[in-house]
Amino acid sequence: MNVTLVEVGLRDGLQNEKTMLPVDTRVEMAVRLANAGLRRIELGAYVHPKWVPQMAQTPEVVEKVLKLRRERKIPKELWFSVLVPNETGMTEALKQPVEEFALFASCTESFSKKNINCTIDESFNRFQVVANGAAKNNIPLRGYISVAFGCPFEGKVSEDQVVKIAQRLLDLGSFEISVGDTIGAASPGDVRSVFEKLLKVIPAEKLAGHFHDTRGQSLANTLEAYKMGIRVFDTSIGGLGGCPYAPGAAGNASTEDVAYMFEGMGVKTGIDLDQLVETNKWLAPQMDHPLYSKVGKVGRLKPLGAVN
Repeated sequence: MNVTLVEVGLRDGLQNEKTMLPVDTRVEMAVRLANAGLRRIELGAYVHPKWVPQMAQTPEVVEKVLKLRRERKIPKELWFSVLVPNETGMTEALKQPVEEFALFASCTESFSKKNINCTIDESFNRFQVVANGAAKNNIPLRGYISVAFGCPFEGKVSEDQVVKIAQRLLDLGSFEISVGDTIGAASPGDVRSVFEKLLKVIPAEKLAGHFHDTRGQSLANTLEAYKMGIRVFDTSIGGLGGCPYAPGAAGNASTEDVAYMFEGMGVKTGIDLDQLVETNKWLAPQMDHPLYSKVGKVGRLKPLGAVN
C-alpha cells in the first residue's frame, strides 16, 4: 500500500535552524523537492518575525512558488500548506490563494505556555477563529499535536490527553491530525500504545505520524505506525529541524531515510530518491552544519567495481 510523505523542511525544518535562507533559496528548495516527487509541501508559517525570524518573508515564498505552478514550471498536482496560528496570521494568509491551513496544539500546559505563550484552552480560542476563516473560505485545516509522547517540562504525557487534544482538533474541522513526537522521546512501544488509543476513536485515514530523531528512533517509530495502518508521515529534507526545548535534538525524520526505507519494503512513495539525494547535496553547503540524513550522505547502494 502507498504512503504519502508531507515535506515540512521549509517550515518545521528551517524554523529551528540558525541559518536564514533567503527567499529565492527557499523557493528553489521547494522546486527541487517538488521535482523529486513530493506532492504535499509545507511552505512556511504566518507568524511574527520577532518570534520566528526564519519564517519572515513566507508570503513572498508562497507567492513565488504558486506562480511557478501556474506557469507549469513545477507539477500542478502539488498541494501547499502554511502554519496559521492565530487571526493575525490568517488575515495575512488569506491575501494569497493558500491551499491549506495548519494549526499546532500542545498536549501539556507547560509546553503551550512556553511555545505560544498561552494555555491550551486559550490556544483553542485562537484556533476557533482560524477554523472559522478556513471554513468560510473553503480551505482545508490540518491539526498538529505537539509533545504527544513526552514534554521537556512535564515528562511523560497522558495518552488520554493526546486523544482529547486530537478530538478537539477534529471538532474544529481538521481533516487530518498529525501526531507529533516533538522532542524525539518516543520508542516504538510508545507509538503503538498511543496510536492504539487514538485508533479506537479516530480512523487511520485521519491520522499522520510526525517523528523526530533526537534519540535515533524516528525510522523505527515510522515503521511501527505504518504497521498500525498509518499512511501519512511528516518528514524533512536532510532531517532538518528540531526543538529548541529538547537538548541535543537532531531534527525531524529525514525524508531521504524514510523514502529509502519504504522503497526497500516495496511501498510506493512517488519519490525519486536519486533526485532527493541531489537536493540534499545542493542544500547542505547552504546550512551551517552537516545535514542529519544518512541516505542523503551516501545515496543508494552502488557497486564500486571488482576488488582484487
